[in-house]
Amino acid sequence: MQPSAAANPMRLDLVLVPALLGLALVIGLIEAARSPDPLMVIQAWTFVACLAGVGIWFLKRYGGGVPADETGAYQNDVVKAGVIASMFWGIAGMLVGVIIASQLAFPDIFYFPALPELNFGRLRPLHTSAVIFAFGGNVLIATSFYVVQRTSKARLAGGSWPWFVFWGYQMFIVLAGTGYLLGITEGREYAEPEWYVDIWLTIVWVAYLLVFLATIWKRKEPHIYVANWFYLAFIVTIAMLHLVNNMSMPVSLLETKSYSAFSGVQDALTQWWYGHNAVGFFLTAGFLAIMYYFVPKRAERPVYSYRLSIVHFWTLIFIYIWAGPHHLHYTALPEWAQTLGMTFSVMLWMPSWGGMINGLMTLSGAWDKLRTDPVLRMLVVSVAFYGMSTFEGPVMSVKAVNALSHYTDWTIGHVHSGALGWVGFVSFGALYCLVPWLWRRDRLYSNALVEWHFWVATIGILFYITAMWVSGIMQGLMWRAYNDYGFLEYSFVETVQAMHPYYIIRTLGGLLYLSGALIMAYNLWRTAARGDVRKSEVSGTATAVAQGA
Repeated sequence: MQPSAAANPMRLDLVLVPALLGLALVIGLIEAARSPDPLMVIQAWTFVACLAGVGIWFLKRYGGGVPADETGAYQNDVVKAGVIASMFWGIAGMLVGVIIASQLAFPDIFYFPALPELNFGRLRPLHTSAVIFAFGGNVLIATSFYVVQRTSKARLAGGSWPWFVFWGYQMFIVLAGTGYLLGITEGREYAEPEWYVDIWLTIVWVAYLLVFLATIWKRKEPHIYVANWFYLAFIVTIAMLHLVNNMSMPVSLLETKSYSAFSGVQDALTQWWYGHNAVGFFLTAGFLAIMYYFVPKRAERPVYSYRLSIVHFWTLIFIYIWAGPHHLHYTALPEWAQTLGMTFSVMLWMPSWGGMINGLMTLSGAWDKLRTDPVLRMLVVSVAFYGMSTFEGPVMSVKAVNALSHYTDWTIGHVHSGALGWVGFVSFGALYCLVPWLWRRDRLYSNALVEWHFWVATIGILFYITAMWVSGIMQGLMWRAYNDYGFLEYSFVETVQAMHPYYIIRTLGGLLYLSGALIMAYNLWRTAARGDVRKSEVSGTATAVAQGA
């Protein structure tokens, strides 16, 4: 527990947060005691255990008074916790990814019929949720809490509410992940958790939105820096997507199973309106906020064009929301809706590449730093991957291309070029920046280890995406090949056999990427554990940098 900076005043948050946790604890105990569903009983006790742990932590932190961290200029402890959680969940999610890649490459070795929790059908949603929501979500929460304070020149609003957001989000991850292993799922891409987990996430997300908005509201800096606009768009839009896509009716308030409010093609359209915009706003808008703060900060250069960043923001926001139907080409969805999705997807080239150019041109006058600063190199390469992925995506949305690419490994390669190259590298770059700043170290423990991480991970990405591109295009061509008699040339098993070498290469690529993350975790741990404490935080803010443009 941190030393008290003042006598414990009567603060509303110190009443409301424990009251909310207590109410949730009572509901969890009722579910555990009354539910006839054994899976719900396990989930309820998991929820209760998490709440008990958070409650004990809360008492230890606030029992002796208001911690000094909540009375200083900025609230840093919650950001530190987010950095640690990001690395933990990132390594866990990548490890599961390597396991399921190994299951596809070597099914005779990595198939465990006696352990249904370890089969591909349960581990695959665990992997996607862990790397997107556990790793990516914690990176976004941590960086947004850091950036909004510096660019607003104001401490996080809400006192203990940021901590509720952090711990509540970890509880969501634990409930969702353990649910997948138990076979509890809605079967909706990127929206797998069942109704009770969705309700808990909604509560946490509303608290997140209010903390972020209140911090901006009490800002001392009149200008709202563009990164905060991207963070705000990500938070608000994900809330809207989550509420609509997860509208469902539980079989019983004491059971895990629920049924969607939509059916048929309406359900499919709602799902991919959500699914594509989860990519657009969670994996794009949120991480663009990171780009707009950390690239100028690391390069010590102003944003290339602040006007272009605003154009980038508004065009991306207005266009992205319409692109979802391109996931449903050649389905029962009306032709006009398919064409609408394709058209808006192609239009996304313009704002996406405008943002990429803005990020890359921010290095004008500072390109020489790429030779000596591997962290900046990682951030810049992430922007290049962003540009590549946002070129490939619109191409794949065109119906003629989609007829070849859809349902094949080409889609897997496309997703991972964005996830590993764009989201992964920009997150790694931000975490490499944050650890010395937050723990007040003059530098990272080892720049050489960052170099190793960069090259090992980059080679891993190239192995992964090139293997999937070749595998996917070959797969699509084999599926549509006919012989002279009009019958299919190849059986499904023959396509699987042909893809086997590429599955091995993909596994190797994933293993290299995971190795890079392990190198990073060691480097960050040694950085935080060093004894050279710097007296003050890194000077200046991205706002000041940007307004020099």
